[in-house]
Amino acid sequence: MNVPKPDTLAHANSYSIPLPFGMKKLKLEELGRISLDEFKESKKLPVCILLDNVRSLHNVGSTFRTADAFRIEKIILTGITGTPPHREIQKTALGSTDSVDWEYSESSLAAVQNLKTQGYKIVSIEQTNESKPLQDFRPTLAEKYCLVFGNEVDGVSNEVIEQCDLALEIPQSGTKHSLNISVCVGIVTWEVFRKLSD
Repeated sequence: MNVPKPDTLAHANSYSIPLPFGMKKLKLEELGRISLDEFKESKKLPVCILLDNVRSLHNVGSTFRTADAFRIEKIILTGITGTPPHREIQKTALGSTDSVDWEYSESSLAAVQNLKTQGYKIVSIEQTNESKPLQDFRPTLAEKYCLVFGNEVDGVSNEVIEQCDLALEIPQSGTKHSLNISVCVGIVTWEVFRKLSD
């Protein structure tokens, strides 16, 4: 088989050179994505995301994009977490701040307590003495969940952890003790989406 050399692939238009085994990249119009109005009207997962004093605007934007991808109900931004509209958020959100509902609360604790009164189970993504591996989490469509992701340095605040029904962690086997928030949001949200969609 005649496969183009790597340097040829890097500079070629991906639509004009066939990939090995007949595989081809899909064009945007072939992806079958729904419109903004259709998204707003669509059924969402019974899941929201709370960002507890997240300082990076890139992490905020990435969270919006992930929430859009998996039809998360809403995002709650708290404390020092930046809010749309903001140019730095848009760099990673790519317009998903228009599709995903969001709200702001000055206090993470107050936001969590409010969600509890609405029947949400509060799930912190944090390493605690009682945290369970993500793969063991068994969400059901009969429940509503709020996934809490914390500050890049300090993690989820202690006052919020005290209000949580459950703590989850992503098992890791490297030298570092944590993942970047945007990566963590993607992994956890995908796992919850996958399990609730089975």
